[in-house]
Amino acid sequence: MSDSTPLNWKGRTAQVIVAVALVLSIGGCAMVKVTSLGPRDYIAMKRGDILSSGKLGDVSQETLRVAGIEPDECAKDVPECAQRLEQIKGLEDERRISALAEIWTQRAIGLTPKDPQVIDEAALMAWLEAARNAYAYLFFTERSPGERVFEDRQTQVRDYYNYAVQQIVTQLFARWKADGGVTFGPQVAATVGEWRIEMDDEGLRLPGHTTQVEAMVPASTLRFAGLRSTYRRDGFGAEMVAEVPAQVLGDVVAPMAVSAGSEGGTQGIRPSGHPRQAPGFSEMPFAPVSVLVRFAGEDLEQVLHTHRAVVEPHDPFRVTGIDIGGQTIPLAANFTAGYGLWLARSGFADQALRSMLGRERGIDRPHLYLMQPYDPQRRIVLMLHGLGSSPEAWVNVANELTGDQLLREQYQIWQVYYPTNMPIVWNQAQIRKLVTDTLAQFDPDGHAPASQHMVLVGHSMGGVIARLLVSTSGDHLSDTLLDKRRLEGERGARLRQRLQAMLHFEPLPNVDRAIFIAAPHRGTPVASGRIGRLIGRLVRLPVTLLEQFGEVLQDLAEGQGEDASVARNIPNSIDNLRDTDPFVRAAADLPISPRVRYHTIVGQDDMSLPLIESSDGVVPYRSAHLAGAESEKVVPSWHSVQETPQAILEIRRILHEEALEKH
Repeated sequence: MSDSTPLNWKGRTAQVIVAVALVLSIGGCAMVKVTSLGPRDYIAMKRGDILSSGKLGDVSQETLRVAGIEPDECAKDVPECAQRLEQIKGLEDERRISALAEIWTQRAIGLTPKDPQVIDEAALMAWLEAARNAYAYLFFTERSPGERVFEDRQTQVRDYYNYAVQQIVTQLFARWKADGGVTFGPQVAATVGEWRIEMDDEGLRLPGHTTQVEAMVPASTLRFAGLRSTYRRDGFGAEMVAEVPAQVLGDVVAPMAVSAGSEGGTQGIRPSGHPRQAPGFSEMPFAPVSVLVRFAGEDLEQVLHTHRAVVEPHDPFRVTGIDIGGQTIPLAANFTAGYGLWLARSGFADQALRSMLGRERGIDRPHLYLMQPYDPQRRIVLMLHGLGSSPEAWVNVANELTGDQLLREQYQIWQVYYPTNMPIVWNQAQIRKLVTDTLAQFDPDGHAPASQHMVLVGHSMGGVIARLLVSTSGDHLSDTLLDKRRLEGERGARLRQRLQAMLHFEPLPNVDRAIFIAAPHRGTPVASGRIGRLIGRLVRLPVTLLEQFGEVLQDLAEGQGEDASVARNIPNSIDNLRDTDPFVRAAADLPISPRVRYHTIVGQDDMSLPLIESSDGVVPYRSAHLAGAESEKVVPSWHSVQETPQAILEIRRILHEEALEKH
């Protein structure tokens, strides 16, 4: 008995194992295992999808498997897969439609050519399907977007929509341009297979009120060196940049594109080398545009089966939200891309150098750039760059101000681009007239908020000019700079008339605050030094200036009994920046308007020195300091202090204070 027991036990054990295995196989049960997930796996599981990882996300894969469809099988024939998924009963609409949006996005990505200028109708129709399903999920399923606001899936589906719209607009624009150019408006339409696509541009305001568009660039494809931050507004829609032909706006950085018969013109140099009279200002030719695609239909069923869509471009500076199905949805926007693209393509650096040296294809008079289409309700921040510079000097300043929501809503930025070889007194007179004329053209009565409470921000020589714009000259400059004997008789009358705008002026009435940054109000010894003298010898004044003041020069020469050629030695901008220059010494004593509150920002290159003995490497503290300033910010920095984070934060602080006071 004892010998047979182990054998019987083994036999019974084997029978039990076989029986259990048979039961498990018949019941179709599967063994469940568990593993631990790390942080990367956690994020990938919750947020990984076709856009972030290149494969369908877990939610869509699970939806397909619940429907009895393998993801790989679906990818091979998306239209068939979509049809099967649509016909399955029992799946929640949100789950089914969100999966369809991602599946069609996967299909569209696979069909889209790498070259955005290549038109592929199958890809475009796939993007329309992706956008339509995402649109239906967001606004026509049982729950509203507000009820799903914290759900990762809604964020994913919004991304499918935004990216699909970006691709739709890019493809449509390529088609329209291939057909002979693009003029935005209701007349722009397209037929793509069964789809009929129209445009509604009522919410769009392009620079110069033009409807011509040279290019539509997806903001998400742009990366900029030299900009610290990219400022966006999360929301609904594709973030694009519309390029308007610069010659339509009278843009000085695109002179070669202007023909003799072009309207508006430009003040640049035409191929012949002759200057052209200009309107004096233009809006930036690269505009941020937020684009939606709406699909026809009043309920879920209609939207899912429509083949009619409307493309809606909007100006994100003016439109912050849009209404869909009775809900106000924030509009996506990118406020940096257009500005960065403009600077990257401007050629300002080379042109500014040519202007300072008096070379051909520079500029010979100031030009005013509006960073966005003129808005009568937003106050103006007017920026003036320094010697040998251009609007590029304000790259991070302007970007940071635009990225600040409060400042973006309260202000618009204007930038003066002027020839820095010209005498300071000449530039201030030209800029004064330019600003006055531009405001008068937009607001003849001067009642709009934009015509009041202007803020001047000037760096270096631009700060000196800004100070003159808010100062009263009286007879101080003419008495100091001109021998009174020269002002007698007929010759003197001519001199007074020609020099009136330069030597006699009142503060701009539109300005009530100013910020002077590293401004050599009393000149700088650097301009008198060896390097300053060398640069000064390279600077050339344009013949147009000499011709313009030919009579003045002749009168001055005759008044001193000299030959006219002696008096032709007009001081240039470098001369004006010397601390021994008669003009800068006389101008330093001019009184600033009592209604203007002003601030200074100065750089200190060597922090070991006492402040009063320090400089920013170019401008001494004694010259940049202004008595009576409401505030003074000292920043450890070289002369380009305006680009430091500390200076930008100080400018923002001042503007916030100004905005709250005037609100």
